[in-house]
Amino acid sequence: MIVGADGWLDEARCVASPNFDMRPAGAVIELIVLHNISLPPGRYGGGHIARLFTNTLDPCFDPFFAQIAATRVSAHVLIERDGAATQFVSFAERAWHAGVSAFCGRSSCNDFSVGIEIEGTDFEAFTDTQYVTLNRIIDALRAVYPIAAVCGHSDIAPERKTDPGPFFDWRRISNRSGVSIPSA
Repeated sequence: MIVGADGWLDEARCVASPNFDMRPAGAVIELIVLHNISLPPGRYGGGHIARLFTNTLDPCFDPFFAQIAATRVSAHVLIERDGAATQFVSFAERAWHAGVSAFCGRSSCNDFSVGIEIEGTDFEAFTDTQYVTLNRIIDALRAVYPIAAVCGHSDIAPERKTDPGPFFDWRRISNRSGVSIPSA
């Protein structure tokens, strides 16, 4: 995979989200934040995550959707169970994935991070193909940006988030160039 000059992955499906804005002037992408997501909770497929990130989620489809349909969120990339990658926001822009967050004393992690959602839950293992795709994306990002760390949403918002969860195997993340990765 290659990150183009426009901040889009060459091998990812593109579905543009309206939920982004510009990064602050001078912001440098130094952090990759890993999340997990499934919609409805615990169910995979169906395109509901893309609909959430594009503000087209049907609140009548599932009772849980009625609670979140008005939420305006996005991630840069989603990795589905089969390893397919969909990009919603250019890496050059700020996706709305981290919320209230801090990393190494710096707040507002959306300003200097890339958000990658991995289709899954806190309650079961991720697939081999998801790890393959994730590592390819991380390597592509490292080739373009001075990535200093890869962490979980739980590392930057520990009071309110648990993802990517206890079944995420940090040992399966390739660690080149001394990038900081939480211990397994």
